[in-house]
Amino acid sequence: MVTHQPPIRIGVLGTHSTGKTTLLKRIQMELRGHGLTVARTGRLAKRAAAIGLPKMQHHTAASTEWIITQGIADDIAAAAQGADVVLVDRASFDALAYYHAALEYRGEHAHRLERERLRLLASTQAPKYDLLLATVLDPDVPVDQSHDYDHRYRLLVDRHVHGLLAEDGIPHQRVTSDHESQARAIERALQLCLQEAAV
Repeated sequence: MVTHQPPIRIGVLGTHSTGKTTLLKRIQMELRGHGLTVARTGRLAKRAAAIGLPKMQHHTAASTEWIITQGIADDIAAAAQGADVVLVDRASFDALAYYHAALEYRGEHAHRLERERLRLLASTQAPKYDLLLATVLDPDVPVDQSHDYDHRYRLLVDRHVHGLLAEDGIPHQRVTSDHESQARAIERALQLCLQEAAV
């Protein structure tokens, strides 16, 4: 972590339908309840798809790069608005994990330089997070049936998310679907933000 400069940044990442957005909404409500101004980024995959970029198991190097760089731009824009806290829905390593999972799903391999370039791009953002929350896939939790999610791909994304964080030694808190785990993540975010606000 780098020396703190406002705003506080809390990032979340994990495979789809593991409660990332819901967790951030709960953190946002708690922080606003304590008088902090909060900005939230997100909807990157939907925005990428809207401009014709592939998503999910069809991710490419180009779609991954767009999601990472757009996430960086959104983070900067949110910070420029003067928020006390920026909640980053889909921290930079999230896009990289989706890409690695897509390659594995399709039985493909990216060129080594392309993999390294994207990993370097994602890793430039890691020090900016004051707290990083990584959701854990619980295969027993039912998925919203209105979405057409491939179970194997979800498992691959989950493995790649946690693998990338471990490989690079990135400090993070694992968050399961368990109520107590969610509550601990919210409490940790709240304590961090209130402690920084008091300084």
